[in-house]
Order: sequence, then structure tokens, then C-alpha cells
Amino acid sequence: MTHDSTAVQLARSSSNATASGGWWRDAVIYQVYVRSFADGDGDGIGDLRGARSRLPHLARLGVDAVWLTPFYVSPQADGGYDVADYRAVDPLFGDLSDADELVRAAHALGLRVIVDVVPNHTSEQHPWFRAALAGEPGARERYHFRPGRGARGELPPNDWESIFGGPAWTRVADGDWYLHLFAPEQPDLDWDHPEVAAEFASVLRFWLDLGIDGFRVDVAHGMVKAPGLPDIGRGAQATLIGTEPLPFFDQDGVHEIHRSWRRLLDSYAGERIGVAEAWAPTSERLALYVRPDELHQAFNFRFLNCPWDPAAMRTVIDESLAATTAVGAPTTWVLSNHDVVRHVTRYGGGARGLARARASALLMLALPGSAYVYQGEELGLPEVVDLPDEVRQDPAFLRTAGQDGLRDGCRVPLPWSGTEPPYGFGPAGSWLPQPAGWGGLSVAAQTGDPHSTLELYRAALELRRAMPGLGAPEAGADPGPADEAASEEAYPCGMRWQSAPEGVLLFTRPGFACTLNSRSEPVELPAPGRPVLSSAPVETDGRTVRLPPDSCTWWSW
Repeated sequence: MTHDSTAVQLARSSSNATASGGWWRDAVIYQVYVRSFADGDGDGIGDLRGARSRLPHLARLGVDAVWLTPFYVSPQADGGYDVADYRAVDPLFGDLSDADELVRAAHALGLRVIVDVVPNHTSEQHPWFRAALAGEPGARERYHFRPGRGARGELPPNDWESIFGGPAWTRVADGDWYLHLFAPEQPDLDWDHPEVAAEFASVLRFWLDLGIDGFRVDVAHGMVKAPGLPDIGRGAQATLIGTEPLPFFDQDGVHEIHRSWRRLLDSYAGERIGVAEAWAPTSERLALYVRPDELHQAFNFRFLNCPWDPAAMRTVIDESLAATTAVGAPTTWVLSNHDVVRHVTRYGGGARGLARARASALLMLALPGSAYVYQGEELGLPEVVDLPDEVRQDPAFLRTAGQDGLRDGCRVPLPWSGTEPPYGFGPAGSWLPQPAGWGGLSVAAQTGDPHSTLELYRAALELRRAMPGLGAPEAGADPGPADEAASEEAYPCGMRWQSAPEGVLLFTRPGFACTLNSRSEPVELPAPGRPVLSSAPVETDGRTVRLPPDSCTWWSW
């Protein structure tokens, strides 16, 4: 039994509505890294026209919304996350009319649109920062300018390090230093200044008036710094993010900002949402970002960082569900994004990495809450690990002591069709070179192949809508466990763990079961139902099942 068996029939014969309201609670949201999605004007760089032309692919895939990475006016020092004008489209990606047409086209296809907002820092080319460097009275108060330490102010004001490596401070001509937690071209804003809050409220309204459905808040944990900007007292600070308290991240003051934004979002019709890209040292701290009066979702990076280990996976799932349930919010699940190595490669690469990636996708889509799909993961794309140094554009690549600077490998433009680069990406080449063997991974090559990763994703998303026990965390009634004596107490979302052999995860939801075999050999166990979808062929006689290695299977009864 492969993934083409009963998915389409079941999906066509049923429907799954979210009774509790809130489309985001079980939404599948597709991340478009605009530069690498589709090129509409032939310059080798993805743009809004290209993205609009490929929206039918997302509608057919079965996602609920699309999240677009920054397309604002920017010098592109960090892939658009250095914004010079928050209300204009960079000519590299089109113009404001292209953004408007994309939103309208997406809505016509039943897709919602989420855009990035970057409130922690601006570009060094932003008018505010240029005014600060020019000495305009009061302009530096919008940023973190400080005198240096040392006899002549020659040392940075504190020991903070940039996430991209090196000190988090740069000295200007008159001797002062300014803070940049990322690249020097990305000066941090001081959110204690009232003009900063007022400006971003205006920016949000501008895009909401255009019709967008929500914002992904970049560095949502970073806008407020600890009073006095205290030293940390140790190096390798980027490795501490999300694991230990830090004076520049996850300060309590950020929550009042998010509360004000929630009030603004709620003032618009159509259930507009805010999504926090937030790193916090515990699941409980992360859950604070999604309290009822704050943002609607927060990325669950602990799931992304989880190794291929069933005990670790279960711990992350349990802690994530417990934390968000406590505040009445949905949990989010994500396997890849534009900042991390693609999970096919993280899970070992090659055939094994792909098998595990397919299995983890089914696991993610079976869990209660909302899921994020990074462009190309539905094609089973691996990380491109052999890009020449001269083509790399990650700002961390040329800096030391920060991240490895290899984010370009997950940003290589997508293959759409054909057997040679640029594989339908656009009429010309691509801004990063595509591997020679990607023709077989293209959308066109995989469409209609019942064994392909693309058709696995399509089937899974169709089933997710069809099966009443999936969907929203509150969907359905009691899961009716396959092994009542050995089952555990169900979560309020209706999910319950069941006993399973070593190396296997088994949980039930109403009318549904999911098995994950993490082992490198087949495992036999009593069949928990009727198989409806699997990442690899499953053998069952109706009473017992032989789970393939590195696989995930969905069951119904």
C-alpha cells in the first residue's frame, strides 16, 4: 500500500470544518522565499509576478495560506531582512501593483497571504538611520547608540555578539557605537522610543488595508533589550539562543508590543493574524507569545531541531502541546525554513534522508495544530552543499564566530520543469546555481507519479481536510484508542499516545491513528486500523502490520 491508495476517495467523500473558528488553528501555511520561488521577468531572481504565476501549484497542493519573505525596498544585505522602506516593493521584486495583484489572485484561489514584518532592525539605508548618522537632533534616540568603553571609547559598549559573528556593535565616525544583533547593515531599533511603535502600527495598517491576512513577525523576541544592556560574560552567544536567558532576547517587555498589535489586528475584519518567529529557552516561555491577547501562532523551533529519535520527538510533542494548551493556543510544527539545512539532508541525506523526511512530513501533518511547509520540501529537495564560495550571499559566510554562514544551500531556486537548469524557474538563469540532477525532482516530473514526494504531500493535505479527526486541535470527540488498557490520558485536542514497540511512535485522534517507525528495520505490531496513507509500502493482513523502516503510516477505522 502506497500513498496513492485511498486518500483521494476519502477526501472526496468527506469534509472537515473547523467548528471552533480561527482558520489559523489548523492551517497549513506554505513559505515562499521570494528570490528563489519563480522568476517572472528573466533576471534570474524570483519576484512577485513569478510567485503569482505559480499560485495554482499551491492551490493544487492543498495549503491554506502562503507566507512571503520580505519584498520591500532593501539593499539586500541580508536577503531583504534589512528594510529601507516598509511601504514599497523593491524593484528587484516588482512594484506595489504586483503585490496587490498577487493578493487578489491568491484570494481568488482560496489562499490567504501572510507577509513578513521586520521590527527589530532597519536597513542602514533607512531614512531614520541616515538621519542618525547625519547628526539630526534626536534621530539617534530611535536606535541604540552608546559611547564606547576604554580610555578613548575604543571598545564596544558591552560584550554582545552578532548572530552573524563578530561584535554586535559598530563604531561611527564621531566615536559612538550602534547596536546590530545581526549584520552591521541592520541597526537595531530602540522600542522605548514612541515614534518606533507609532511607525510600525502605521506600517501594519498600510498592508492590512491592501488586503493581506497577517504578518510573520521577524525576531519577535528581540525588540526589547534588558535595561542597561548588561554584559553576558561568555562567548559563542549565538549557540545560547533558545536554550538560555539572554539580555537581548525574550525580554518580558516584548509582550506589550504584541498585545498592541493584536488589538490592531482584531480591529480588521477577516481574522487577520500575527505569527511570532520567537526563540525562547523553554516551551512555557514560547507559549507566552500566543496568550489570548497576544499573537495567534509562534514557530515551534524545538520540533524543527529534534533529532530522528522517537523519545526526543515524543518529548518535544508533549511539551509543545502542554505549553500551548495551557494558554488556549494551537501548536505549530515546522521541519524546514530559509535559515536551516533542509531536513532531507539533516536526516542523513540520500535514500535514508528522503525516507525519513517523507515520514516526518506525515508525522507533522498528523499532529494537532498548524503546520508550515517550506518551498521545495514537497519535492523532497535536499540541501545544496557544494555551492562555490564565490556565489554565496549569506552575510554570515564571511564573518566568524557566528552561524556557519551556509544558509544559501536551502535557498537554491526551485525546479519546476525540464531536464536542465534553470528547470522552469524563469526565462534566464538563476541567482544561485541549481544542481545538474534536479530535473527528476521538478514539479512536472513528480506530478502524477504515485510514488513521488509531491503526490505524497498532495494526498496528505487532501486527507487532512477530509478526516474529521484531523484539523483543528479541538476537532472531533474521544479518540477511541486502539489499545484501551495501555493508552494514556488524552490531550484536550483528542490526541492519545498508545503503547508501541521500541522505536515506534503510535498515537490516536478521533477515528485516526498514526504510526512512525524510526528504526532501520521493519517492525510488526497489531494493525491499529485500516491504512489510508503511508510514506512507504505497508504490508498488512488486517490483523497485523509490518511497518517499513523509517516510515510513517496513517490509519482510520
